[in-house]
Amino acid sequence: MPSGTELLLGNIVNSNARYLSEKLAELGVDVYYHITVGDNIARLKEAIETSLKRSDVIITTGGLGPTDDDLTMDGVAEALGLKLIPHNKA
Repeated sequence: MPSGTELLLGNIVNSNARYLSEKLAELGVDVYYHITVGDNIARLKEAIETSLKRSDVIITTGGLGPTDDDLTMDGVAEALGLKLIPHNKA
């Protein structure tokens, strides 16, 4: 899975954002913002906190792949004041 930094450097195209926007538009959901955040926990946390103030729904991509260096889940958990609990079967 591509990282935010790869997207910001222009190494790859953000096809996730395009796909999600197309599907949401088909459902009649207006999309007002896209945010791409590099691999930095403080910036991820800030992006989530900002999004919570201005949006009814937040969709994140990343943090779901097999890499140990993805910080998406950590940033979301910190912004929400939650503790991550590993589920080994998952």
